[in-house]
Amino acid sequence: MYYLEARNIVKQYASHKALDNVTVQVPHNHIYGLLGPNGAGKTTLIRIINHITGPDSGEVYIDGRLSIPSDVEKIGYLPEERGLYKKMKVGEQLMYLARLKGLTRNDAKEQIKFWLNKFDIANWDKKKVEELSKGMQQKIQFIATVIHRPQLLIFDEPFSGFDPVNANLLKNEILELRRQGATIIFSTHNMASVEEICDEITLINRSRAVLQGEINEIRQAHKKHLFKVAYTSNASTTECTLHSNDIYHVMEQRQAGCYNTAIVRKSNATTSNNELIQALMRECQLATFEEILPSMNEIFIDTVGAPVETE
Repeated sequence: MYYLEARNIVKQYASHKALDNVTVQVPHNHIYGLLGPNGAGKTTLIRIINHITGPDSGEVYIDGRLSIPSDVEKIGYLPEERGLYKKMKVGEQLMYLARLKGLTRNDAKEQIKFWLNKFDIANWDKKKVEELSKGMQQKIQFIATVIHRPQLLIFDEPFSGFDPVNANLLKNEILELRRQGATIIFSTHNMASVEEICDEITLINRSRAVLQGEINEIRQAHKKHLFKVAYTSNASTTECTLHSNDIYHVMEQRQAGCYNTAIVRKSNATTSNNELIQALMRECQLATFEEILPSMNEIFIDTVGAPVETE
């Protein structure tokens, strides 16, 4: 059973169809990437899941039953456009938002103390939000998202505004929340982050889901049969150069210290890796042999046909 299912979602705004029969199935306790260029429909789908707007047709199910408005109490949503009250003090704001999510005052106090200590910012509770840097405000927004320990978390560009150290801190917290049982939807343009933390993805382009599945399976399905090898000359020859043949084509090669390296591509996709290795060993002494799988950034560009926006 999936924890979240959005089935055949259609949403039209005037002459623009934001979502065209999109289905997304998020397994329990997974980090699920929701990807796509700006305007593809990701934010519309997130708003429908959060009952901020409704679909024209289609249904959302949470934990096997039709979702109802009160389910938002079980959801933690970190929007791309942050929404803290600048004039409020940090502690007061977190208390207010925690109470909105159904926590008692005592439970809210306990969670606020826990998270401020966890981020080593316990002395910030009396500071106004406007006194904090953008990155520090992001931490407070993150705490507000997770403070009620929701079963479903939705992060929209969560690393925006963070330096690498704090982005890594947040990434580790997201992974820890998954380990504790949360189901997480993760929307981002940062494909390196997708490879690091997502289990599965849906790529939406022009309002339709155009690519879905597990990260490793998608990378395997899009491989281009490229391999990186390091080698030296055979004992039988002094030459240390690979030449294209019926088994492989040499894309590039160079000398690196005591080894030469090369990128080779199978001439025929049906050739097995063992056959490729045997052909290479007839020409050289192999030191390393590694298949090059495409990155999610490359797959995104190949599928969507446009560069990924970077933070």
